Amino acid sequence: MKNKSFIPVVWKCRFSSLRYIFIFFIFHSFIFHSKAQINTDRVMLMGRNALYYEDYVLAIQRFNMVINAKPYLHEPYFFRGLAKFYLEDFAGAVQDCSESIDLNPYVADNYQLRGLCRVNMKDYEGAIVDYRRVISMEPKNRPSWHNLVLCYFELKQYAQADSALDQMIRYWPHDAENLTMKAQVAIQQADTVRGLALVDSALVVDAYDAQAWTMRSMISLNRGEYAQAESEIDKAIIQRPRVAGNYINRALARYHQNNLRGAMTDYDQALEIDPRNYLGHFNRGLMRAQVGDDNRAIEDFDFVLSVEPDNMIALFNRALLLDQTGDYRAALRDISRVLEEYPDFLVGYQQRAAIRRKIGDSYGAERDEFRVLKARLDSRAGIKHHATKTRKKSAHNIEDYASIVEDDTDEPEREYASDYRGRVQDRRVEELPQSIVVLARHSRQSVTNRYKPFHRCVDDLNSQLAQGIALCLTTTEPQLDAAQLQLHFTSIELTSQQIEQAAAPSASLYISRAIDYYHVRDFESALADLGRAEVLAPKDAIVPFVMAQVRCRQMEAQSGGVDATATSVRIGYQRAIDDFKRAIDLASDFAYAWYNIGCIQMALHDYGDARKSFSKALNAEPRFPEAYFNRGLACILDGQTQLGLSDLSQAGEYGIYSAYNLIKRYSKDRK
Repeated sequence: MKNKSFIPVVWKCRFSSLRYIFIFFIFHSFIFHSKAQINTDRVMLMGRNALYYEDYVLAIQRFNMVINAKPYLHEPYFFRGLAKFYLEDFAGAVQDCSESIDLNPYVADNYQLRGLCRVNMKDYEGAIVDYRRVISMEPKNRPSWHNLVLCYFELKQYAQADSALDQMIRYWPHDAENLTMKAQVAIQQADTVRGLALVDSALVVDAYDAQAWTMRSMISLNRGEYAQAESEIDKAIIQRPRVAGNYINRALARYHQNNLRGAMTDYDQALEIDPRNYLGHFNRGLMRAQVGDDNRAIEDFDFVLSVEPDNMIALFNRALLLDQTGDYRAALRDISRVLEEYPDFLVGYQQRAAIRRKIGDSYGAERDEFRVLKARLDSRAGIKHHATKTRKKSAHNIEDYASIVEDDTDEPEREYASDYRGRVQDRRVEELPQSIVVLARHSRQSVTNRYKPFHRCVDDLNSQLAQGIALCLTTTEPQLDAAQLQLHFTSIELTSQQIEQAAAPSASLYISRAIDYYHVRDFESALADLGRAEVLAPKDAIVPFVMAQVRCRQMEAQSGGVDATATSVRIGYQRAIDDFKRAIDLASDFAYAWYNIGCIQMALHDYGDARKSFSKALNAEPRFPEAYFNRGLACILDGQTQLGLSDLSQAGEYGIYSAYNLIKRYSKDRK
């Protein structure tokens, strides 16, 4: 469970030096402890509550009220700065932290937060000053030591970073991360031998340190020890299976060992984790082209060009693929643009000549062929470039158009430490849709997302049920504890007795028992009861809706991580779609059925159809935040980034704050 508590404020001052100030405040509290004083305290608490629940604008308003009433208090400045930090107003946060420091220079949190803000503003020198101040007050404040080292990294002050890491190792000798960071310093100073020794030391301390295995694999890759690198990345992936970079590196190691199938699998896995990974798309496009999967290779290069429209190497590769698929006009367009940028690229002229002959442009083809012939006869053409098997991402030699791309840096991604709850914009969100809407007896309501799904069919059903917990529609099912599960087992027994004793059991009894079976994950029994209910109430939209939700959960459990596009899984999901459509036929305003169909279509990668389904849901329920979120994500995955950002913004406005992380990431990709 994520710890959402704030950092306690630590006072580092001696009573003797401030006794008169404290006496004054005690006297002030005694004489003037009025209703206004109580209200100020209450407003401060309300502000902190708003901050806890991520309502940052409201929090700022509350702290403004406290500051206006009592400008001599340091805490409201700090917490207002924290709210601004979450909203990425780093300059405003720095100003508030400075105000708080002026009022009370003995609170370490102010320096720590200001340091983090300065890091985000790339003011690493200022951040170093702040972190040094925190360390002087709290010598074993590990996040500050960690961030101090990273600031030295950014400034390439490796000697200072190394010295700080020595101190960290003295404080925390059993922390493998300190040795791993020290290894990075050695590698940056071109001392690979020392770096490798430090990584090995880190693995002695913690044999399961994923970062250490990642670094060791990078060293092996640079040395050309590809089998060794693959083995080391395997160990890193076991510990951190959701890091796309590990799969990208393992794909490179496998490629150098001519294991193209394994490399392709790794690129697929990397892109499942990070669908917008540049290296994954580019290299997978090259491999798909090698195995003749031309149309899907074109899709990969389309993505690369959407990120880097001026990437001539990707453009030339797409031209070759368009030629292979018979789209000669588009291929000619792409190659001509490449040759405008690289007028001496002979392979380009050869390819364009061949395409021009295919479309009947003999004159144009002859001109291109003559240019190639003349260049070959010209002794001044110079030394012929030999294409390499791999190239760095920043290298743009068009002759290396068929080379696999490696990242420019061998350094693992750095992450600054923070004791604060992570900024909502920076919380890494997987590109996964919101969950389907289900009919259940339990719901974990979000304080930020106050929307509650509702449909008249559910009210009608609840009015027919005389016992048990009321049913509700929800996208957030909590995990049930043992006591809650026992309640459902008891409910199953009681309902079974009622069914046995009734001369003509009602459909509502079977639906109620089906929901209990659903909660205890007995899907077969749930479907059996719903089948009986459907016979008794063929016009009740709730029955096919719940049947579909059970089928969805059943497929999730049975697939066990198998790709949703697998044939058996696709068949199961199609049955669920058919059930949801039957629910819509019986209740045309059932927005949540359309929404659930969209969720299934996203799982099947049918993003265009998913967008249409979410739009139908929003036509019936225009304030449905999950539908905006999922439609936005479907738009982005379908290449409609601008439309997607608009929908994500609406989802964030309605309370799904994780949308802001995606907005930030995809907005950066569009720049």
